[in-house]
Amino acid sequence: MALPTLTPEQREQALAKAAAARQQRKAALNELTAGKITLADALAGEDPRLHRVKVHRVLTALPGVGKARADKALALAEVAEGRRVKGLGDRQRKALAEHFAA
Repeated sequence: MALPTLTPEQREQALAKAAAARQQRKAALNELTAGKITLADALAGEDPRLHRVKVHRVLTALPGVGKARADKALALAEVAEGRRVKGLGDRQRKALAEHFAA
């Protein structure tokens, strides 16, 4: 499938929209790091800014959680490393929230 041909104005608008979405996702991750958003809220999918963020990235945004601990939590909850927040099942959300609540 060929990509549609965009005018320079349409391309500029698309780039601006993508940049704004990245800034919103970064702000949401910063709020998670600062404790303004809980992990349960982030994984519940209530914040549309985090729908397209990979679960691994959300976990590593938590204070004190690095790559190894995030990998272990994903394995225990049976979540693929490339899975995004919106694609999580109820059981996976619950398992991750319980793992980091303890």
